[in-house]
Amino acid sequence: MSNRRDRIRGPQSALTDFLAANNISASRIRDTFEERQRAAALQNGNEANGEAANGSTVEQGNDNDQEPSSAGEGPSGPRKRRRAASSEGKSKKDVKELDDSDEEDDVVDPKSKRRKLEEQKKKAKKGKKGKKKGSDDDFSDSDNDILGRDMYKKAQKMPGQLENCDVCNKRFTVTPYSKPGPEGGLLCTPCGKQLAKDEKAASKQTPKGGQGKKRRQVESNRLDGLARYGSKSLTDMCINLVAKHHGDVEELGDLPGVLLDKLSQIFSKKRVLDPRTLQFFLRPDVDTVAIHDAAKLETNDFRQMFAVTPNLTKLILRNAGQLKDTVIDYIIEKTSNITFFQVYGANLVTDDTWIRFFIGYGHRLQTIKIQDCDASFTDDVVRTIADYCPNLERLKLKTCRKVTDKCIPDLAKLGKLEHLSVQFSQPTQTDLLIPLVEALGPQLKTLSLEDTSEATDPFLTSIASRCSSLSKFRITNNAAFTDRALASLFSPDTAIPPLTFLDLSSNRSCDNNNPGGPENEPIGVNASSLLALMSHSGANLRYLDLSSCRHIPHSAFCDVFAPTQGNVYPRLETLNLSFCQSVDSSVVSGIFATCRAISKIIAFGCFSVGEVVVPRGVAVIGVPRAQDAIENVGDANMSLGRALKLGGAPKAGRLVDAAAA
Repeated sequence: MSNRRDRIRGPQSALTDFLAANNISASRIRDTFEERQRAAALQNGNEANGEAANGSTVEQGNDNDQEPSSAGEGPSGPRKRRRAASSEGKSKKDVKELDDSDEEDDVVDPKSKRRKLEEQKKKAKKGKKGKKKGSDDDFSDSDNDILGRDMYKKAQKMPGQLENCDVCNKRFTVTPYSKPGPEGGLLCTPCGKQLAKDEKAASKQTPKGGQGKKRRQVESNRLDGLARYGSKSLTDMCINLVAKHHGDVEELGDLPGVLLDKLSQIFSKKRVLDPRTLQFFLRPDVDTVAIHDAAKLETNDFRQMFAVTPNLTKLILRNAGQLKDTVIDYIIEKTSNITFFQVYGANLVTDDTWIRFFIGYGHRLQTIKIQDCDASFTDDVVRTIADYCPNLERLKLKTCRKVTDKCIPDLAKLGKLEHLSVQFSQPTQTDLLIPLVEALGPQLKTLSLEDTSEATDPFLTSIASRCSSLSKFRITNNAAFTDRALASLFSPDTAIPPLTFLDLSSNRSCDNNNPGGPENEPIGVNASSLLALMSHSGANLRYLDLSSCRHIPHSAFCDVFAPTQGNVYPRLETLNLSFCQSVDSSVVSGIFATCRAISKIIAFGCFSVGEVVVPRGVAVIGVPRAQDAIENVGDANMSLGRALKLGGAPKAGRLVDAAAA
C-alpha cells in the first residue's frame, strides 16, 4: 500500500513538463552558475598576473592551428580551469562544456553575426522604392564595409568583469547599467553620467520642428475667432510677453484703456488676476475698471479699487462672488461718477442693499447690467430701478433666478430706455410682452429676448409695427413662432429698418414625435423666413445666428448664398450655422463667394461639411472633418468655381448651376 501511495502524483504544470523534457533542474542551474563564477575569478586573476608581468603575451598552441589569445587571459587559463574542475570531481565532459561556454562568452562567431546583420539590413530596406524584395542589389560596397568592421568589433564584457573605460582608460567593474562608448567599448560611471548630460543639453538646443505653434493653441485661437497669418504685431507680442511673465512685472505704466482691457481679458483667461495683479489696472487717472474674473478678489481689494480711482465712471466686475453689502455701501459713500454699472455673479449682496444702492445712486446710472444672481435680486429690486433710475438708457437682466415676468410692466416705465436685454428663468406670457413693446418699441435700438418659449405670433406682429429704430434684434429658443409670422416680420411693409445684428437661434419645432415639424404650417425659421430676412437686412448684416434652426432646407441656403443671382452681403462678418443639418461644403463655399467680409463661420454639428478651401484670414469653427484638410488660398473674393472644385462636390441646388457657369 505504501509503494502504491508513493506512485500517486498530482497534475503537473506546463512549465514543469517543459523543464523535465529539456533536462533542466535546480541542481544543474546551480552547478552552471558556480562554474561561471569560478571561471570569472580565474580570468580576473590571470589578467592581474598579466598586468604585473608588464603585459607579456604567451602563445598557446593547439593541435590543429594557432590563434591569438584573448586580451587579459594568461597562458595557463584553460589548464587551470581544467585542473580546478577535475579537483572538484568534475568529469572531462563537464570541463569541455565549461571551455565551450567560456569561448562563447569571449568570442563572437563572425558568421552568425554577419547573418544577423544581413537580416536586419533586409528588414530595413523592405520599404525602399525601386528595389525588389530579396534582390542582390540590397547591399552596396559601403554596407559590406560596415559588416566587415562589425564582425571584428571588440566583444563587450559581462557584468562583474573588469574593463577599461573608452574615454578615460580607467579600470572599472562592468555593471548592467554601463553605457557604450564611442569606440565600441564601455564607459565608467563618471563618464557615463557626463555623456548623459551632454546628450540632454544637445536635445534641448535642437529647435523644435513643425508649425511653430501647438495644435491646442491654434484651436484656442480659432475658437476665439482669430485666424492670423504671418508675424504678430509688436503690440500683441508685448501683451503676450507681459501676460506670460506677469509674476516679474511691477507696473504697466500709462497704457491706454484698450490695452488695459485686453490685458485684463488675458489675465482672466489664464486665471492669474489676483490682489497682486489687480494693482496693474488701478491708477488715479483711469476712468474705467474692467475686471473680467474677480473670483480671487476680496472685500479689501474691492475697497482699494474705488479708493485708488476717484474718477471712475465705468465699472465691470464679472464673477464677483466676493462682492458683499459693505462694498456696495462703500460705493455709495465714496464714489459719485459711475454711470456704467455691470456686475455678474454678486450672490452675496442682499435685496435690501440693492434697493438702497439704486435709491441713492440710481439718478447717476445710465447703464445697468446684472447677471447670474441666484440668491437675491428680485422683482422688488427691478421695480426700484424703474422708479429711481430716470436716466437709464441700457438695461440687461439675464439669468437672475428670482426675476419673473411680473416685473415687465415696471420696465415699461423707463421712458429713456434704448437697449433692453432680458432673459427670464421662467416662461414669459405673450400678454405681458405686447404692452412692453407698445410702450418702448419706437425708441428701442436693441431688443434681446431669450428663452421666450411661450411667446406667439401676435408678439411678432407688434414688433413689426412698433419697433422702428431697431438695429440689434435677438429672439431665441421658441417653439411657437410660425415660418409665416417670421417672414412677415421682415416683409417690405414692416416698420423694422435693416438690421446689423440678428439672432434667431433655436426657433424650431420641438415635437419628438414629428422631428421635421408640421408640413402644412412650418414652425420656426424655414425657407420663407430665411429668404425674407436676407432680402430685408442682408446688405447691412454684420452678425447672423441661425444655430439649431434645423428646418431650413438645403435649397434655401443655396438660393440665399448663390452669387450668380447677384446675392452679395458685403458687411457680414460672423455667421453661426451650427446644427443646421442641411449645410454642406457647397453652402460654405457659397458663403465665401457672397460674403466678402466674412471672418468667422461657426458650424458645429454640420457633418456634411467635408474638406473646405478656407480663404486666408477666415476662422472656421466646429468642422472636425475639415480641420486637418483646411487649405488657405488668399483673399475671400475667390471664385465659387474654384471653391467648389477644391472644396468638394456640392449636393443638389442652384450652386451646381453656379459652379457650371
